[in-house]
Amino acid sequence: MPKLKTHKGAKARFHVTGTGKFLRMKGGSSHLRRNKPARVKREYHDKLPIAAVDRLKLSRLMPYAGK
Repeated sequence: MPKLKTHKGAKARFHVTGTGKFLRMKGGSSHLRRNKPARVKREYHDKLPIAAVDRLKLSRLMPYAGK
């Protein structure tokens, strides 16, 4: 069986924790930031877990990430 390739776009956008959870960053953080309140800008710092329905898709894009 040949090795499966990791999708490089998914690898750059998602982070995998030690327990196998996928984390993502919020979108829209690099554009028009001057107009946004400080509270909104702080929300861009956090990593958020992905939705449960997207876990199967991501595990196919990143076959060797997670458990």
